[in-house]
Amino acid sequence: MGIFWDLMQESKIEKQQTQADTLQERVKLLEKELSKTQELLSKTLIALEEHIGEDIDGDGVKGR
Repeated sequence: MGIFWDLMQESKIEKQQTQADTLQERVKLLEKELSKTQELLSKTLIALEEHIGEDIDGDGVKGR
């Protein structure tokens, strides 16, 4: 019975490691996606401020 218990535990450990690896990969992808979204938002804000001629984000600068 001990060998089966060990095999079950080893299987669970491997499954948890795979899930952790997958989670780490997902976090990396989400961080990359967030960075791209922030960059796009910044470009959009600059274009909008230049278009309407107002400081929308309160940084004291219209556009760039």
